[in-house]
Amino acid sequence: MNTADLGLPVDVPSTALFTDQYELTMLQAALKAGTGDRRSVFEVFTRRLPEGRRYGVVAGTGRVLDAVENFRFDAGVLGFLRERNIVDETTLAWLADYRFTGDIWGYPEGEVYFPGSPILRVEGSFAECVLLETVILSILNHDSAIAAAASRMSSAAGDRPLIEMGARRTHELAAVAASRAAYVGGFATTSDLAAGFRYGIPTVGTSAHAFTLLHDNERDAFRAQVDSLGRGTTLLVDTYDVTEAVRMAVEVAGPELGAVRIDSGDLLLVAHRVRQQLDDLGATETKIVVTSDLDEYAIASLAAAPVDAYGVGTQLVTGSGHPTASMVYKLVARAHSAEPGAPLEPVAKKSLGAKSSMGGRKWAARREDAYGVAEAEVIGTGAVPDGLVEHQLQVELVKGGEVLAREPLDAVRDRHAAARARLPLSATQLSRGEAVIPTEYV
Repeated sequence: MNTADLGLPVDVPSTALFTDQYELTMLQAALKAGTGDRRSVFEVFTRRLPEGRRYGVVAGTGRVLDAVENFRFDAGVLGFLRERNIVDETTLAWLADYRFTGDIWGYPEGEVYFPGSPILRVEGSFAECVLLETVILSILNHDSAIAAAASRMSSAAGDRPLIEMGARRTHELAAVAASRAAYVGGFATTSDLAAGFRYGIPTVGTSAHAFTLLHDNERDAFRAQVDSLGRGTTLLVDTYDVTEAVRMAVEVAGPELGAVRIDSGDLLLVAHRVRQQLDDLGATETKIVVTSDLDEYAIASLAAAPVDAYGVGTQLVTGSGHPTASMVYKLVARAHSAEPGAPLEPVAKKSLGAKSSMGGRKWAARREDAYGVAEAEVIGTGAVPDGLVEHQLQVELVKGGEVLAREPLDAVRDRHAAARARLPLSATQLSRGEAVIPTEYV
């Protein structure tokens, strides 16, 4: 089924205008100057991790592949560009036939990264590659920021499952992407049905305080929910008095009650009291779910509490204080002419500040110690040293414009868990620190 057929806001017919105007004006000028056909190499990387973070998470690659395929200038888009006089007719004619025909290499989605890591490499003519800058960065910066926060939260949660429930705290389309990125980072489920529909993520949800307030009393609300959803449902117990609500919940549903949810108060204290009360009432298998503006630090502080699952919203979809991964898309090599076979020449921005970059088409490998634990991110532009050939990170994603590397989201999620497990133990510490392994250039 094509989701667009249902009119749901989870797909768009074209990604061509998910760009900045200067991509098109650069294109026009390059076409006129005769330089637009020069073979070029662009790379996506970040100069630094967000403050206090020890690793990053590559997320959004699958969405990037979709965006590149859907980067088409149809009649409506071309009409908009013509009406606004954004580019000339020669450029409009070129855009009408636009199809990306180059190659893309990158870190597989779910992999971790560090400062300088060439996360994505886009190769083709300058004209076809430059247009993709904004949409690629938009996806990778957002999704990688959410996935990094999710990874920290899932690490703090240990074996306890995490529920993504931040749709009401962000843009409706960003919410779907955030759910996907959270799943990559280790979350188990989402409350967002559009994310479940679009990406197959397991969905959960029962009731909010409004459902309790709708009824004349709490017992009626609990009875209505149990009658409709069964004894295994999750009852929200903090609308009025938690102790009384827990007693009533077990009385209505019996000891087979699936779970209770606590959404306010001192979660550590309340969780202990609720667990004791449930056990005393014979509901020893009833689980406790906590919500209420959690982040990785709050989750870690509840490690000793009798909590079975966490629901996270605002802090997740805003990257837990770091809503972007600060990735950039830079030209690192280009041919001296448009002649076929013209050799590539390294190019790089020179800056007095912190915005300089390293030229050249790069490879990346992760060196490991004798125990299989990562010890350095090694990046170079020449031949790959023999000892690192088997540890290269980049894989071919697109060849000649054809997508090669689509994969199930569960495979991406598993890859991230495996990649994180190969980092030094200090990677999962929540205390502030530098990147857990250094970046070395050879």
